Amino acid sequence: MNKTVNINLAGIFFHIDEDAYLKLQRYLEAIKRSFTDSQGQSEIISDIENRIAELFSERVQNEKQVIRIKEVDDVISIMGQPEDYLVDDEIFEDEPKTSYQRSSSSRPSKKFYRDTDNSYIGGVSSGLAHYFGLDPIWIRLIWIVLIFGAGTGVLLYILLWILVPEAKTTSEKITMTGKPVNITNIEKKIKDGFDSVSQTVTDTVKNVDLPKQGQRIKSSSKTFFDTIGDIIMFFFKVFAKFIGILLIIVGAATLISLIIFCLSLGAIDIIHFPGLDIFEAANAANTPVWLISLITLFAVGVPFFFVFYLGLKILINNLKSIGNVAKFTLLGLWLMAIIGSIVIGVRQVSEHAYDATVTNKEQLNIKANDTLTLAVVGNSLYSKQFGRHSDIFRPVYDANDNKIIYSTDVRLIVRSSKDSIASISIEKTAEGINYKEAKLRAQEVIYNYNLSGKRLELDGYLTTAFENKFRDQEVETILYLPEGTILYAEDNTYSYHRNSSYYNDILDNGMEEHYLEITNGGIKCLDCPIDEEFKLKVDIEDDETGLKIDEDGIEIKTEGSRLTIDEDGVNAESVNVKVNIGEDGIEITSDDN
Repeated sequence: MNKTVNINLAGIFFHIDEDAYLKLQRYLEAIKRSFTDSQGQSEIISDIENRIAELFSERVQNEKQVIRIKEVDDVISIMGQPEDYLVDDEIFEDEPKTSYQRSSSSRPSKKFYRDTDNSYIGGVSSGLAHYFGLDPIWIRLIWIVLIFGAGTGVLLYILLWILVPEAKTTSEKITMTGKPVNITNIEKKIKDGFDSVSQTVTDTVKNVDLPKQGQRIKSSSKTFFDTIGDIIMFFFKVFAKFIGILLIIVGAATLISLIIFCLSLGAIDIIHFPGLDIFEAANAANTPVWLISLITLFAVGVPFFFVFYLGLKILINNLKSIGNVAKFTLLGLWLMAIIGSIVIGVRQVSEHAYDATVTNKEQLNIKANDTLTLAVVGNSLYSKQFGRHSDIFRPVYDANDNKIIYSTDVRLIVRSSKDSIASISIEKTAEGINYKEAKLRAQEVIYNYNLSGKRLELDGYLTTAFENKFRDQEVETILYLPEGTILYAEDNTYSYHRNSSYYNDILDNGMEEHYLEITNGGIKCLDCPIDEEFKLKVDIEDDETGLKIDEDGIEIKTEGSRLTIDEDGVNAESVNVKVNIGEDGIEITSDDN
């Protein structure tokens, strides 16, 4: 049974077996003697102890675990043999001969740190230069292109400055260059920079994920298949880096655009930008603009932040974690934003759940045989544009400077009537969260017409109070005219009666500016030219008589004979005689000739 000793190594407490402690003590004493006359001895010894403490920490699973001979041997194999530093071999004569070999061919992976010793701002460029093996000047030129070209360089640099740790300790500075952290390199690093170092490096090495460098290699030569495997892994890593760069670009561009959009939206709300009235009119849920911008920022921004962070993780192996607190905070904000957007969406949709129609029908002093002129008028106070647009609405101000909602969603329908006098039906429709509110909004739609003598002028627009918001308000104006009435529709009615067959509108497009007689279920044009649009089209085919009449002409077929009349003339054929009457004259042919 061995005794256990508690030691304090580089500020960290360890439980160590007595035999392992003695071996570690002899090892450290041997190293100290090897650096007796070296410049910067205390810094070298301190960094070596920090590195040994770190290696022990990697091997200790819990605070009660005891370090044994095996762990000490592992550390010695990584840090280097005392013999490498002219240490007297006699201090190890009582130990079994262990061959400590450091793998010189095993190259540790580089870690990305900020090199503040050679920095102009934050050391990001110098760190990237070490990581990719380039001169820092090229990295700085790339930053200049990103900043003045794509415009994303500033944010990307700031994020790297915040997220990438600084290489503070000698161990981190060695790892940054891709060299193994052992006694030789620690000594060399301190001696190379001893004159420029203003304070002793004593911080404990933290957050370094170095591969085990004590693994012994069986052969220094590579087989053909090992080389093929290395090539495949190289291209795989290049592809992974490309994906990382792509994720960074997508994430950064989206975040920048989103931040600019949300800040602009918030600024518009603060300064009451005129275009904001349209949003307020369509905002059925009455959600504040700043809240919508905030919800949008977190609902969209948080996922793309993690896309950006994932790209950094792919490019930077030892990227500093943002921490569980930050991760769960962002997750909570994202969930709240998603829930908030769902609630706003449900409220927005529910305001359009029901629709209601209010109908006002009145008689017009127009009788059969009267000639009615029909026109549609606009209002230049509200809009300079004229015509029906079902998807356009806008906030405007009336003559009393009251803010109202203006829309041109007005439909004109003309139908024939058996009544002796004309009538007009105004159907106002609106939507709401329930039928009662929808009906109230429909009743508050303002629409007018004016009959002056035999001239009927219809408003080409509707209005309603701004407080009613936009709830798909629309108007259908149905004009019932007695049979025999003459209708003259002015050209400005064109866009308002472009209706499908569903509406049973007898006034077709193209009939404007003509005198039209209202017939039983239709219209007869009194002054229309005979053209392809208005001429009668007949399509008759009788198999018994052989008669066929269509738009191409007339054809009569009987047994042994055929007669056709078309645009080319008259052509008659019998068994023996053929007669062709055309523009070239009459041609008669017989089988006897």
